[in-house]
This record gives sequence, C-alpha cells and structure tokens, in this order.
Amino acid sequence: MRTSLSLEEAQALLGALPPLGTQVLPSSAALGRTLAGAVTAPLDQPPFDRSPLDGYALRSSDLAGAGRCAPAVLDVVETVYAGSVPARALGPGQAARVMTGAMLPAGCDCVAAQEDTDQGTPVSVPIFLPPRQNYIRRGEDYRAGETLFPAGARIDAAAVGVLASAGISQVAVHRRPRVAVLATGDEVVPPGVHPLPPGKIYDANQALLLARLAELGFPGAAGARVGDDPERAAAAMAELLEGCDLLITTGGVSVGDRDILHQALPLLGAERVFWKVRVKPGSPAMFSLWQGKPILSLSGNPFAAFTTFELLARPLLAALSGEAHLLPRRRAAVLDTPFPKASTVRRFVRGRYENGRVTLPEGHASGQLRSLAGCSCLADIPAGSGPVEVGQEIEILML
Repeated sequence: MRTSLSLEEAQALLGALPPLGTQVLPSSAALGRTLAGAVTAPLDQPPFDRSPLDGYALRSSDLAGAGRCAPAVLDVVETVYAGSVPARALGPGQAARVMTGAMLPAGCDCVAAQEDTDQGTPVSVPIFLPPRQNYIRRGEDYRAGETLFPAGARIDAAAVGVLASAGISQVAVHRRPRVAVLATGDEVVPPGVHPLPPGKIYDANQALLLARLAELGFPGAAGARVGDDPERAAAAMAELLEGCDLLITTGGVSVGDRDILHQALPLLGAERVFWKVRVKPGSPAMFSLWQGKPILSLSGNPFAAFTTFELLARPLLAALSGEAHLLPRRRAAVLDTPFPKASTVRRFVRGRYENGRVTLPEGHASGQLRSLAGCSCLADIPAGSGPVEVGQEIEILML
C-alpha cells in the first residue's frame, strides 16, 4: 500500500481504472448519458421536399411578371396534406394546394403563402417568387450517412430530439457504475431518530454523498450504516459490493482506536492501494480494490468527506463511466475575502464564485457543514502558502 500521495498521484491511480463497458438504452431514456460510439444518420432529414407553410406549390417561372394589377392565375390540380403523397407532378400553369409539412409535388420549385393569394380555384398569385422560396429541401437538416453525434458526446434534450427525428430508437452509451455509500461509526444515527440519544450525532455524510451522487447523475445509490465493529463492517461491505460497482465509505480511516477500516478491509480480503493524500481536509482518504471493484474510503468529518469526494470520487466516477464531464473544472479567480491561515499542506476551501471572483464564507472547519450551503467552488490553496489576501488570484475547482 502506498502512503502520503500527492493529489495528482492519487487521481492518476483512480483515473486509470477501466470503464465498465457499454449498454444499449432507448433514446428517450438516454438523457444525460455519454455515447459509446458515433451515431450516423440512417436517412435524409427531412426525407422529402416539403412545404414550410400553408399555401400553394407552384413553378417560379409561372409567376414571371406577376403583380397586383396582373396576377398569375393557376389551375389548382390537387390538395396535399401533411402525411400524404402528391398524386401528380405539376406542369406549366398548375399549382397544388399544400399544408404545412406536406410533401411537395415534383415540378414545383416554390410555395406561395396562402395569405399572398386570393385562395381561389383557380388561384390568383399577385407576386413573384424566386425558385426555392418557402421551400424546404430534402436533407436540409442532415443527410443519410452524416455523423449526427461523435463518440463521447453527451446526450441533451436537443440530441434526444435529433435522434427521434432520425428514427433512432436505441443508442449505445457508457454504462454508469452502481454506487453504494456506507457510513461507519457508533456515534451516527439516522436523521429520523428522536430524541437524539446522548453522545450521538445525526448521519449527515450519507445524506450529503447520496444527494451529491444524484446531482452528478447517479440517483438511487444504495446506503447503509454500520458501527465500529471490524467484522460487521467487513460483512456490510461484502453485501454492498455484491450489488454495486463502486463502494464509498465514510469514517474509520484515520489513526484512532476506532478507525476500523484498517482491520475491516483485510477481513474483507480487499487490496489496499493507497492511504493518505497530501491535502487538507480529508488527508486520511484510502483507496482499495475488492475483486476488481473499487472502494473509496473518506474521512468521517462532513466537509472533509465532501471535499475528498470532489477530488477523488469524481475522477473515479469519470473513469468507470467514460464520462469526462464528471471531472471537476478548474479556472482562475480573484479573492474577494481573505483567508488568514497559513497552509503548510495543500488546502481546499469552500467558496462562492461569481463573475471571476470568489467569496469565502465563515466557518472552514472540517466538521462544519452549514457554510458549504450555497457554495459553488473549492479554492485550491497551495502547500506552503501564507495568509491569502483580497485581490490575490487563485485557482478554483467548480462544484
């Protein structure tokens, strides 16, 4: 087991895990997922020349010289509705009444809006229209064989609509991991227990991490709790791992008498890959593998658990799912409030980002959670930094 890694070393180990593979989903259920391969158009869209409005399909050459005083008068040979097929091609001096979306008959090259005509039979058209006026060409949106979306594209609402327009009912996407969260500690009880027993605290970590997973696109993750008993913890982990691809634990990873993960993981038969990352808060984070399945063990302090989730779990989720958008985005920002503490190790501080500037709320202790509410970033303060002053440029990770 490696110890005391830099953040980048830990992230590289986590990011090296292979993706879980692919699955085929109905296109309508693939919102937010990432394509495992390129999607090409099986047909032209639209699949035929069509009218963009209610009016009259006709030939531009028949309108030469048309005006208010001398309208062109054309025979209306049929009416074509959306979803039907024209019965004939148009010849000179002929028009077809067409509705919005209707297939245009052969021989026409423009469409006169019905409000620009007398809507009679025959129809009088007092204006000239050039070829292709009010005319939607076959393949105007895309052509058969054209790449609609490349591999790795994330499916948004517009993409779902495009897939439907192409008649594509299923797509291959990267499979997302099934995740479970295990909270450890004799001191934690579910939020619904009232009154709170003496010496106990409510389990905020599990609620926080399950909610964060849901925000990132992993709703419905399993959750469980176990006390400070190594054998029971090992049994709980084994049960959760049977039904998940990634197990995240909180608590029990430091150096105290009740930090049971050091005993529980060997009892489980897990291989411990690394322990401790040179960041604050959350430095005792541990990463293990059980039968190829990753176990990420985070600090029991709520903000420390949240911070190391952002720093370590998100790269792990990105690797397993093949979804690069899960990686935290970095950007430069200017501090609007000072951070008065010196940082002997690399420190991540909660903050609120807006228009290139960051405000740091009061309350930075690892056990404080309320000041995290409303925050949108983590400020990355390098090791060896003294107090950080207002106006200083720093790097941040967007949440």
